[in-house]
Amino acid sequence: MATRFKIAIIGAGSVGFTKKLVTDILCVPELQDVEFALTDISERNLGMVRQIIERIVEVNRLPTVVTATVDRRAALDGARYVINCTRIGGLDAYRHDIEIPLKYGVDQCVGDTICAGGILYGQRNIPVVLDFCRDIREVAEPGAVFLNYANPMAMNTWAAIEYGMVHTIGLCHGVQNGWKQIANALGAASKTDVDIVCSGINHQTWYLDIRYQGRRIGKDELTAALEAHPVYGQQEKVRIDVLKRFGYYSTESNGHLSEYLPWYRKRPSEIMKWIDLSDWIHGETGGYLRYTTESRNWFETDFPQFLEEAARTIDPARRTDEHASWILEALETGRVYRGHFNVKNDGVITNLPADAIIESPGFIDRFGVNMISGITLPEACAATCQASINVQRMSVHAAVTGDVDLLKLAVLHDPLVGAICSPEEVWQMVDEMLVAQAEWLPQYADAVPAARRRLAEGRIATKAWSGAARQKVRTVEEVRIATAKKKEAMLGQRPGS
Repeated sequence: MATRFKIAIIGAGSVGFTKKLVTDILCVPELQDVEFALTDISERNLGMVRQIIERIVEVNRLPTVVTATVDRRAALDGARYVINCTRIGGLDAYRHDIEIPLKYGVDQCVGDTICAGGILYGQRNIPVVLDFCRDIREVAEPGAVFLNYANPMAMNTWAAIEYGMVHTIGLCHGVQNGWKQIANALGAASKTDVDIVCSGINHQTWYLDIRYQGRRIGKDELTAALEAHPVYGQQEKVRIDVLKRFGYYSTESNGHLSEYLPWYRKRPSEIMKWIDLSDWIHGETGGYLRYTTESRNWFETDFPQFLEEAARTIDPARRTDEHASWILEALETGRVYRGHFNVKNDGVITNLPADAIIESPGFIDRFGVNMISGITLPEACAATCQASINVQRMSVHAAVTGDVDLLKLAVLHDPLVGAICSPEEVWQMVDEMLVAQAEWLPQYADAVPAARRRLAEGRIATKAWSGAARQKVRTVEEVRIATAKKKEAMLGQRPGS
Protein backbone atom coordinates (compact mmCIF):
# COMPACT_ATOMS: atom_id res chain seq x y z
CA MET A 1 0.00 0.00 0.00
CA ALA A 2 1.32 3.44 -0.95
CA THR A 3 2.49 5.66 1.88
CA ARG A 4 0.93 9.04 2.47
CA PHE A 5 2.72 11.95 0.82
CA LYS A 6 2.42 15.71 1.09
CA ILE A 7 1.09 18.25 -1.41
CA ALA A 8 1.98 21.82 -0.42
CA ILE A 9 -0.01 24.74 -1.84
CA ILE A 10 1.66 28.15 -1.58
CA GLY A 11 -0.79 31.03 -1.82
CA ALA A 12 -3.59 28.78 -0.67
CA GLY A 13 -5.58 31.81 0.49
CA SER A 14 -6.91 32.09 -3.04
CA VAL A 15 -10.10 30.35 -1.97
CA GLY A 16 -11.82 29.53 -5.25
CA PHE A 17 -8.76 28.18 -7.03
CA THR A 18 -7.46 26.23 -4.04
CA LYS A 19 -10.88 24.64 -3.55
CA LYS A 20 -10.97 23.65 -7.23
CA LEU A 21 -7.46 22.12 -7.20
CA VAL A 22 -8.05 20.15 -4.00
CA THR A 23 -11.46 18.89 -5.13
CA ASP A 24 -9.99 17.73 -8.45
CA ILE A 25 -7.17 15.88 -6.70
CA LEU A 26 -9.56 14.17 -4.29
CA CYS A 27 -11.53 12.82 -7.27
CA VAL A 28 -8.65 10.34 -7.74
CA PRO A 29 -8.85 7.45 -5.23
CA GLU A 30 -5.05 7.02 -5.16
CA LEU A 31 -4.67 10.71 -4.20
CA GLN A 32 -7.06 10.74 -1.26
CA ASP A 33 -4.70 9.47 1.43
CA VAL A 34 -2.45 12.53 1.25
CA GLU A 35 -1.66 15.59 3.33
CA PHE A 36 -2.56 19.01 1.96
CA ALA A 37 -0.20 21.52 3.54
CA LEU A 38 -1.74 24.95 2.96
CA THR A 39 0.38 28.06 3.38
CA ASP A 40 -0.24 31.76 2.83
CA ILE A 41 0.93 35.07 4.26
CA SER A 42 -2.65 35.88 5.33
CA GLU A 43 -3.54 33.91 8.45
CA ARG A 44 -7.16 35.04 8.13
CA ASN A 45 -7.61 33.80 4.57
CA LEU A 46 -5.68 30.65 5.37
CA GLY A 47 -8.05 29.85 8.22
CA MET A 48 -11.09 30.26 6.01
CA VAL A 49 -9.67 28.08 3.25
CA ARG A 50 -8.70 25.41 5.76
CA GLN A 51 -12.31 25.29 6.99
CA ILE A 52 -13.53 24.78 3.42
CA ILE A 53 -11.07 21.96 2.66
CA GLU A 54 -11.70 20.25 5.98
CA ARG A 55 -15.44 20.38 5.31
CA ILE A 56 -14.89 18.64 1.94
CA VAL A 57 -12.80 15.94 3.61
CA GLU A 58 -15.28 15.44 6.44
CA VAL A 59 -18.41 15.24 4.25
CA ASN A 60 -16.76 12.73 1.92
CA ARG A 61 -15.27 10.69 4.79
CA LEU A 62 -11.77 10.77 3.35
CA PRO A 63 -8.47 9.87 5.06
CA THR A 64 -6.99 13.16 3.84
CA VAL A 65 -5.05 15.29 6.33
CA VAL A 66 -5.27 19.09 6.10
CA THR A 67 -2.72 21.38 7.73
CA ALA A 68 -2.37 25.15 7.45
CA THR A 69 0.49 27.41 8.47
CA VAL A 70 2.01 30.78 7.66
CA ASP A 71 5.42 29.09 8.05
CA ARG A 72 6.21 28.25 4.44
CA ARG A 73 9.21 26.03 5.16
CA ALA A 74 7.13 23.97 7.55
CA ALA A 75 4.51 23.47 4.83
CA LEU A 76 7.16 22.50 2.29
CA ASP A 77 9.02 20.16 4.66
CA GLY A 78 8.86 16.70 3.09
CA ALA A 79 6.47 17.75 0.29
CA ARG A 80 6.47 15.66 -2.88
CA TYR A 81 4.54 18.28 -4.87
CA VAL A 82 4.51 22.05 -4.44
CA ILE A 83 1.83 24.14 -6.17
CA ASN A 84 2.35 27.89 -6.50
CA CYS A 85 -0.77 30.10 -6.67
CA THR A 86 0.72 33.35 -5.36
CA ARG A 87 0.24 36.98 -6.39
CA ILE A 88 3.16 38.85 -4.83
CA GLY A 89 2.16 42.28 -3.58
CA GLY A 90 -1.51 41.49 -4.02
CA LEU A 91 -3.85 44.10 -5.41
CA ASP A 92 -1.98 46.93 -3.67
CA ALA A 93 1.00 46.36 -5.94
CA TYR A 94 -0.94 45.19 -8.98
CA ARG A 95 -2.93 48.42 -9.32
CA HIS A 96 0.36 50.24 -10.05
CA ASP A 97 0.97 47.82 -12.96
CA ILE A 98 -2.18 49.19 -14.59
CA GLU A 99 -2.51 52.78 -13.41
CA ILE A 100 1.06 54.09 -13.84
CA PRO A 101 1.40 52.95 -17.50
CA LEU A 102 -1.94 54.67 -18.23
CA LYS A 103 -0.25 57.99 -17.41
CA TYR A 104 2.09 57.30 -20.34
CA GLY A 105 -0.64 56.17 -22.72
CA VAL A 106 -0.25 52.38 -22.24
CA ASP A 107 -3.74 50.88 -21.96
CA GLN A 108 -3.66 47.26 -20.68
CA CYS A 109 -6.49 44.84 -20.05
CA VAL A 110 -4.65 42.36 -17.81
CA GLY A 111 -0.97 43.26 -17.49
CA ASP A 112 0.25 39.97 -16.01
CA THR A 113 2.33 38.41 -18.80
CA ILE A 114 4.45 40.98 -20.63
CA CYS A 115 3.75 44.68 -21.34
CA ALA A 116 4.75 47.19 -18.64
CA GLY A 117 2.53 45.59 -16.01
CA GLY A 118 3.57 42.01 -16.63
CA ILE A 119 7.26 42.88 -16.57
CA LEU A 120 7.00 44.62 -13.19
CA TYR A 121 4.78 41.79 -11.94
CA GLY A 122 7.66 39.47 -12.79
CA GLN A 123 10.12 41.66 -10.87
CA ARG A 124 8.01 41.20 -7.74
CA ASN A 125 7.40 37.49 -8.25
CA ILE A 126 10.76 36.12 -9.33
CA PRO A 127 12.79 36.78 -6.14
CA VAL A 128 10.03 35.12 -4.11
CA VAL A 129 9.79 32.19 -6.53
CA LEU A 130 13.52 31.68 -6.02
CA ASP A 131 12.92 31.66 -2.26
CA PHE A 132 10.34 28.92 -2.83
CA CYS A 133 12.88 26.99 -4.89
CA ARG A 134 15.53 27.30 -2.18
CA ASP A 135 13.09 25.88 0.36
CA ILE A 136 12.14 23.06 -2.02
CA ARG A 137 15.80 22.13 -2.50
CA GLU A 138 16.48 22.24 1.22
CA VAL A 139 13.44 20.72 2.92
CA ALA A 140 11.08 19.12 0.37
CA GLU A 141 11.17 15.48 -0.66
CA PRO A 142 14.16 14.80 -2.98
CA GLY A 143 13.05 15.25 -6.59
CA ALA A 144 9.97 17.25 -5.58
CA VAL A 145 7.94 18.65 -8.47
CA PHE A 146 7.13 22.38 -8.51
CA LEU A 147 3.86 23.14 -10.32
CA ASN A 148 3.70 26.85 -11.07
CA TYR A 149 0.29 28.39 -11.74
CA ALA A 150 1.40 31.93 -10.88
CA ASN A 151 1.78 34.64 -13.51
CA PRO A 152 3.78 35.82 -15.28
CA MET A 153 3.88 32.11 -16.13
CA ALA A 154 6.83 32.02 -18.52
CA MET A 155 9.02 34.34 -16.44
CA ASN A 156 8.35 32.53 -13.16
CA THR A 157 8.95 29.12 -14.73
CA TRP A 158 12.08 30.38 -16.51
CA ALA A 159 13.53 31.69 -13.23
CA ALA A 160 12.63 28.52 -11.32
CA ILE A 161 14.37 26.32 -13.88
CA GLU A 162 17.41 28.47 -14.72
CA TYR A 163 18.12 29.93 -11.29
CA GLY A 164 15.97 27.94 -8.83
CA MET A 165 17.26 24.57 -10.06
CA VAL A 166 14.14 22.60 -9.24
CA HIS A 167 11.99 20.37 -11.44
CA THR A 168 9.32 22.84 -12.58
CA ILE A 169 6.25 22.55 -14.80
CA GLY A 170 4.31 25.71 -15.65
CA LEU A 171 0.55 25.29 -15.90
CA CYS A 172 -2.22 27.37 -17.48
CA HIS A 173 -5.77 26.73 -18.74
CA GLY A 174 -5.70 28.92 -21.86
CA VAL A 175 -5.40 25.97 -24.23
CA GLN A 176 -8.41 24.20 -22.70
CA ASN A 177 -10.56 27.34 -22.74
CA GLY A 178 -9.85 28.10 -26.38
CA TRP A 179 -10.38 24.44 -27.26
CA LYS A 180 -13.87 24.60 -25.75
CA GLN A 181 -14.57 27.78 -27.68
CA ILE A 182 -13.52 26.25 -31.00
CA ALA A 183 -15.67 23.19 -30.35
CA ASN A 184 -18.64 25.40 -29.52
CA ALA A 185 -18.21 27.50 -32.66
CA LEU A 186 -18.03 24.37 -34.83
CA GLY A 187 -21.21 22.98 -33.27
CA ALA A 188 -19.52 20.09 -31.48
CA ALA A 189 -21.27 18.60 -28.45
CA SER A 190 -18.10 19.00 -26.35
CA LYS A 191 -14.41 19.72 -26.78
CA THR A 192 -13.73 15.98 -26.78
CA ASP A 193 -15.27 15.89 -30.27
CA VAL A 194 -12.45 18.13 -31.46
CA ASP A 195 -8.77 17.14 -31.55
CA ILE A 196 -6.05 19.77 -31.46
CA VAL A 197 -2.32 20.31 -31.65
CA CYS A 198 -1.46 23.59 -29.93
CA SER A 199 2.03 25.02 -29.51
CA GLY A 200 3.86 28.28 -28.80
CA ILE A 201 4.54 30.13 -25.56
CA ASN A 202 2.21 30.73 -22.64
CA HIS A 203 -0.62 33.11 -23.56
CA GLN A 204 0.61 33.07 -27.17
CA THR A 205 -0.04 29.46 -28.07
CA TRP A 206 -1.42 28.59 -31.51
CA TYR A 207 -3.89 25.94 -32.65
CA LEU A 208 -1.73 24.46 -35.38
CA ASP A 209 -4.00 21.55 -36.26
CA ILE A 210 -7.73 21.25 -35.54
CA ARG A 211 -9.71 18.10 -36.36
CA TYR A 212 -13.47 17.85 -35.99
CA GLN A 213 -14.73 14.27 -36.29
CA GLY A 214 -11.44 13.43 -37.98
CA ARG A 215 -11.75 16.20 -40.58
CA ARG A 216 -9.15 18.94 -40.60
CA ILE A 217 -10.56 22.43 -40.04
CA GLY A 218 -8.87 25.15 -42.07
CA LYS A 219 -8.56 28.89 -41.52
CA ASP A 220 -11.55 29.86 -43.66
CA GLU A 221 -13.96 27.41 -42.04
CA LEU A 222 -12.89 28.37 -38.51
CA THR A 223 -13.08 32.08 -39.32
CA ALA A 224 -16.59 31.72 -40.72
CA ALA A 225 -17.72 29.70 -37.69
CA LEU A 226 -16.36 32.25 -35.21
CA GLU A 227 -17.73 35.27 -37.07
CA ALA A 228 -21.16 33.66 -37.37
CA HIS A 229 -21.29 32.82 -33.67
CA PRO A 230 -23.64 35.26 -31.87
CA VAL A 231 -21.19 35.76 -28.98
CA TYR A 232 -17.67 35.12 -30.27
CA GLY A 233 -18.20 37.26 -33.35
CA GLN A 234 -18.56 40.28 -31.05
CA GLN A 235 -16.19 39.34 -28.23
CA GLU A 236 -13.17 38.04 -30.13
CA LYS A 237 -12.45 40.68 -32.77
CA VAL A 238 -8.69 40.78 -32.19
CA ARG A 239 -8.38 37.00 -32.19
CA ILE A 240 -10.43 36.70 -35.37
CA ASP A 241 -8.40 39.41 -37.10
CA VAL A 242 -5.15 37.65 -36.16
CA LEU A 243 -6.63 34.36 -37.39
CA LYS A 244 -7.41 35.94 -40.76
CA ARG A 245 -3.92 37.41 -41.13
CA PHE A 246 -1.77 34.69 -39.52
CA GLY A 247 -3.89 31.70 -40.51
CA TYR A 248 -3.93 30.33 -36.94
CA TYR A 249 -6.12 30.96 -33.90
CA SER A 250 -4.56 32.07 -30.60
CA THR A 251 -5.36 30.47 -27.27
CA GLU A 252 -5.74 33.73 -25.47
CA SER A 253 -8.73 35.92 -24.80
CA ASN A 254 -9.34 39.06 -26.80
CA GLY A 255 -8.12 41.25 -23.94
CA HIS A 256 -4.97 39.23 -23.33
CA LEU A 257 -3.97 38.98 -26.99
CA SER A 258 -4.61 42.66 -27.67
CA GLU A 259 -1.92 43.74 -25.19
CA TYR A 260 0.81 41.36 -26.43
CA LEU A 261 0.76 42.85 -29.92
CA PRO A 262 1.73 46.36 -31.08
CA TRP A 263 -1.27 46.95 -33.32
CA TYR A 264 -4.62 46.96 -31.51
CA ARG A 265 -4.22 49.20 -28.43
CA LYS A 266 -1.72 51.79 -29.67
CA ARG A 267 -4.29 54.47 -30.61
CA PRO A 268 -6.91 55.29 -27.96
CA SER A 269 -9.41 56.26 -30.65
CA GLU A 270 -9.28 52.75 -32.14
CA ILE A 271 -9.30 50.58 -29.01
CA MET A 272 -13.09 50.38 -28.82
CA LYS A 273 -13.14 49.01 -32.37
CA TRP A 274 -11.32 45.89 -31.19
CA ILE A 275 -12.71 45.17 -27.73
CA ASP A 276 -16.03 44.22 -26.17
CA LEU A 277 -17.32 45.30 -22.76
CA SER A 278 -19.71 42.43 -22.10
CA ASP A 279 -17.07 40.99 -19.75
CA TRP A 280 -13.69 42.20 -18.50
CA ILE A 281 -11.66 39.57 -20.35
CA HIS A 282 -12.56 40.91 -23.79
CA GLY A 283 -10.40 44.02 -23.55
CA GLU A 284 -11.68 46.40 -20.86
CA THR A 285 -9.03 48.80 -19.55
CA GLY A 286 -7.72 47.34 -16.30
CA GLY A 287 -10.37 44.64 -16.61
CA TYR A 288 -8.59 42.03 -14.55
CA LEU A 289 -7.81 44.54 -11.81
CA ARG A 290 -11.51 45.37 -11.53
CA TYR A 291 -12.48 41.68 -11.61
CA THR A 292 -9.99 40.65 -8.92
CA THR A 293 -10.98 43.58 -6.72
CA GLU A 294 -14.64 42.61 -6.97
CA SER A 295 -13.78 38.95 -6.36
CA ARG A 296 -11.88 39.86 -3.22
CA ASN A 297 -14.87 41.78 -1.92
CA TRP A 298 -17.17 38.86 -2.78
CA PHE A 299 -14.92 36.42 -0.92
CA GLU A 300 -14.80 38.58 2.18
CA THR A 301 -18.59 38.84 2.47
CA ASP A 302 -19.80 35.50 1.11
CA PHE A 303 -17.57 33.03 2.96
CA PRO A 304 -20.59 31.21 4.50
CA GLN A 305 -21.81 30.38 0.98
CA PHE A 306 -18.41 28.93 0.03
CA LEU A 307 -18.48 26.83 3.20
CA GLU A 308 -21.98 25.58 2.40
CA GLU A 309 -20.93 24.59 -1.13
CA ALA A 310 -18.02 22.61 0.36
CA ALA A 311 -20.53 20.28 2.03
CA ARG A 312 -21.46 18.65 -1.28
CA THR A 313 -20.33 15.13 -2.14
CA ILE A 314 -17.38 14.99 -4.52
CA ASP A 315 -18.42 13.91 -8.02
CA PRO A 316 -15.53 12.63 -10.21
CA ALA A 317 -17.67 13.38 -13.26
CA ARG A 318 -17.35 17.08 -12.39
CA ARG A 319 -13.55 17.00 -12.20
CA THR A 320 -12.22 19.99 -14.11
CA ASP A 321 -9.62 20.12 -16.86
CA GLU A 322 -7.07 21.99 -14.73
CA HIS A 323 -3.81 20.13 -15.27
CA ALA A 324 -2.64 19.64 -11.68
CA SER A 325 -4.77 16.66 -10.62
CA TRP A 326 -4.19 14.87 -13.92
CA ILE A 327 -0.42 15.36 -13.64
CA LEU A 328 -0.34 14.02 -10.09
CA GLU A 329 -2.48 11.06 -11.11
CA ALA A 330 -0.14 10.25 -14.01
CA LEU A 331 3.01 10.54 -11.93
CA GLU A 332 1.61 8.47 -9.06
CA THR A 333 -0.34 5.79 -10.96
CA GLY A 334 1.27 5.65 -14.40
CA ARG A 335 -2.04 6.41 -16.14
CA VAL A 336 -0.90 8.49 -19.12
CA TYR A 337 -2.05 12.10 -19.36
CA ARG A 338 -1.74 14.23 -22.50
CA GLY A 339 -1.72 17.96 -21.87
CA HIS A 340 0.01 21.22 -22.71
CA PHE A 341 2.88 22.09 -20.39
CA ASN A 342 5.25 25.02 -19.88
CA VAL A 343 8.82 23.73 -19.91
CA LYS A 344 12.24 24.79 -21.18
CA ASN A 345 12.29 24.46 -24.96
CA ASP A 346 15.56 22.58 -25.62
CA GLY A 347 14.53 21.83 -29.21
CA VAL A 348 10.86 20.97 -28.66
CA ILE A 349 9.92 23.88 -30.98
CA THR A 350 12.59 24.05 -33.67
CA ASN A 351 12.32 27.75 -34.49
CA LEU A 352 12.25 29.18 -30.95
CA PRO A 353 15.32 29.62 -28.68
CA ALA A 354 16.50 26.67 -26.60
CA ASP A 355 16.36 28.63 -23.33
CA ALA A 356 12.79 29.88 -23.81
CA ILE A 357 9.84 28.56 -21.81
CA ILE A 358 7.43 27.08 -24.34
CA GLU A 359 3.88 25.74 -23.99
CA SER A 360 3.41 22.63 -26.07
CA PRO A 361 1.90 19.12 -26.07
CA GLY A 362 3.38 16.38 -23.96
CA PHE A 363 2.58 13.15 -22.14
CA ILE A 364 3.08 12.44 -18.45
CA ASP A 365 3.43 9.04 -16.78
CA ARG A 366 5.55 7.62 -13.98
CA PHE A 367 8.67 8.64 -15.90
CA GLY A 368 7.72 12.33 -15.88
CA VAL A 369 7.06 14.81 -18.68
CA ASN A 370 7.64 13.56 -22.21
CA MET A 371 7.31 16.43 -24.68
CA ILE A 372 6.51 16.04 -28.38
CA SER A 373 9.63 17.36 -30.10
CA GLY A 374 10.28 18.70 -33.59
CA ILE A 375 7.37 21.16 -33.86
CA THR A 376 7.98 24.10 -36.20
CA LEU A 377 5.73 27.13 -35.79
CA PRO A 378 4.46 29.08 -38.80
CA GLU A 379 6.75 32.06 -39.35
CA ALA A 380 4.33 34.79 -38.22
CA CYS A 381 3.45 32.84 -35.05
CA ALA A 382 7.14 32.27 -34.30
CA ALA A 383 7.96 35.95 -34.87
CA THR A 384 5.28 37.06 -32.42
CA CYS A 385 6.47 34.55 -29.83
CA GLN A 386 10.09 35.57 -30.36
CA ALA A 387 9.32 39.21 -29.58
CA SER A 388 7.81 38.18 -26.25
CA ILE A 389 10.63 35.75 -25.47
CA ASN A 390 13.21 38.52 -25.87
CA VAL A 391 11.28 40.64 -23.36
CA GLN A 392 10.88 37.69 -20.98
CA ARG A 393 14.58 36.83 -21.04
CA MET A 394 15.68 40.37 -20.22
CA SER A 395 12.99 40.64 -17.54
CA VAL A 396 14.06 37.42 -15.81
CA HIS A 397 17.73 38.34 -15.82
CA ALA A 398 16.93 41.86 -14.57
CA ALA A 399 14.78 40.48 -11.74
CA VAL A 400 17.56 38.17 -10.59
CA THR A 401 20.40 40.70 -10.83
CA GLY A 402 18.57 43.93 -9.93
CA ASP A 403 19.87 45.52 -13.13
CA VAL A 404 17.75 48.65 -13.66
CA ASP A 405 19.16 49.35 -17.12
CA LEU A 406 18.25 45.84 -18.30
CA LEU A 407 14.78 46.22 -16.78
CA LYS A 408 14.22 49.44 -18.72
CA LEU A 409 15.46 47.80 -21.93
CA ALA A 410 13.01 44.95 -21.37
CA VAL A 411 10.13 47.42 -21.08
CA LEU A 412 11.43 49.39 -24.09
CA HIS A 413 11.38 46.22 -26.23
CA ASP A 414 7.84 45.27 -25.21
CA PRO A 415 5.70 45.30 -28.39
CA LEU A 416 2.84 47.45 -27.07
CA VAL A 417 4.97 49.80 -24.97
CA GLY A 418 7.33 50.30 -27.91
CA ALA A 419 4.39 51.18 -30.16
CA ILE A 420 3.32 53.97 -27.79
CA CYS A 421 6.22 55.33 -25.74
CA SER A 422 9.49 57.06 -26.52
CA PRO A 423 12.67 55.84 -24.77
CA GLU A 424 12.56 58.84 -22.43
CA GLU A 425 8.98 58.02 -21.47
CA VAL A 426 9.88 54.37 -20.83
CA TRP A 427 12.79 55.35 -18.59
CA GLN A 428 10.61 57.65 -16.49
CA MET A 429 7.68 55.20 -16.38
CA VAL A 430 9.93 52.45 -15.03
CA ASP A 431 11.38 54.84 -12.45
CA GLU A 432 7.86 55.70 -11.31
CA MET A 433 6.89 52.03 -11.05
CA LEU A 434 10.06 51.19 -9.11
CA VAL A 435 9.37 53.95 -6.60
CA ALA A 436 5.69 53.01 -6.21
CA GLN A 437 6.48 49.31 -5.73
CA ALA A 438 9.72 49.62 -3.79
CA GLU A 439 8.50 47.58 -0.81
CA TRP A 440 8.04 44.52 -3.06
CA LEU A 441 11.28 44.98 -5.04
CA PRO A 442 14.19 44.33 -2.64
CA GLN A 443 16.63 43.68 -5.49
CA TYR A 444 16.24 47.31 -6.59
CA ALA A 445 16.59 48.89 -3.13
CA ASP A 446 19.85 50.64 -4.01
CA ALA A 447 18.36 52.03 -7.24
CA VAL A 448 15.16 53.51 -5.81
CA PRO A 449 16.67 56.73 -4.31
CA ALA A 450 18.13 57.72 -7.69
CA ALA A 451 14.85 56.90 -9.41
CA ARG A 452 13.04 59.11 -6.90
CA ARG A 453 15.44 62.00 -7.62
CA ARG A 454 14.93 61.66 -11.37
CA LEU A 455 11.16 61.70 -10.90
CA ALA A 456 11.42 64.91 -8.88
CA GLU A 457 12.96 66.59 -11.91
CA GLY A 458 9.81 65.73 -13.88
CA ARG A 459 11.28 65.90 -17.37
CA ILE A 460 8.38 64.04 -19.04
CA ALA A 461 4.84 65.36 -18.70
CA THR A 462 2.21 62.70 -17.96
CA LYS A 463 -1.56 62.78 -18.17
CA ALA A 464 -4.39 61.79 -15.88
CA TRP A 465 -6.02 59.18 -18.11
CA SER A 466 -8.32 56.37 -17.04
CA GLY A 467 -7.93 54.57 -20.35
CA ALA A 468 -10.15 54.00 -23.34
CA ALA A 469 -12.55 51.61 -21.60
CA ARG A 470 -12.25 51.75 -17.80
CA GLN A 471 -15.25 50.51 -15.81
CA LYS A 472 -16.00 51.24 -12.17
CA VAL A 473 -15.51 48.62 -9.46
CA ARG A 474 -18.92 47.30 -8.45
CA THR A 475 -20.17 46.67 -4.94
CA VAL A 476 -20.84 43.14 -3.71
CA GLU A 477 -24.58 43.70 -4.19
CA GLU A 478 -24.08 44.95 -7.77
CA VAL A 479 -21.95 41.91 -8.55
CA ARG A 480 -24.58 39.61 -7.05
CA ILE A 481 -27.35 41.15 -9.19
CA ALA A 482 -25.23 41.03 -12.35
CA THR A 483 -24.30 37.38 -11.71
CA ALA A 484 -27.95 36.43 -11.24
CA LYS A 485 -28.92 38.17 -14.50
CA LYS A 486 -26.10 36.43 -16.35
CA LYS A 487 -27.22 33.01 -15.08
CA GLU A 488 -30.80 33.81 -16.06
CA ALA A 489 -29.69 34.82 -19.56
CA MET A 490 -27.67 31.61 -19.94
CA LEU A 491 -30.68 29.52 -18.89
CA GLY A 492 -32.79 31.36 -21.43
CA GLN A 493 -30.36 30.40 -24.20
CA ARG A 494 -30.57 26.66 -23.49
CA PRO A 495 -32.58 24.55 -25.93
CA GLY A 496 -36.11 23.86 -24.68
CA SER A 497 -35.98 26.56 -22.02
